[in-house]
Amino acid sequence: MLIHRYGRVRRRDGASRWEVSRDVGSENRYREVFLVASWAEHLRQHERQTGADRALEAKVRGCIIGDPNVRHLLYAPQ
Repeated sequence: MLIHRYGRVRRRDGASRWEVSRDVGSENRYREVFLVASWAEHLRQHERQTGADRALEAKVRGCIIGDPNVRHLLYAPQ
């Protein structure tokens, strides 16, 4: 799958964890999750994107119907 190629980009750019899951209740719905060390590291990922990375991301987004549901979650220690 195309998204797995993008997973390699995420890990190369600092993700310590990356996964893609298919929703069993909706055959055509997938979820990508990746973990980086900090919010600053995530912002640096955007700066490090190469032209090839942007082209691959455009291909992945071309597989999405409608707008992606993007959420950013931050660790909340006790």
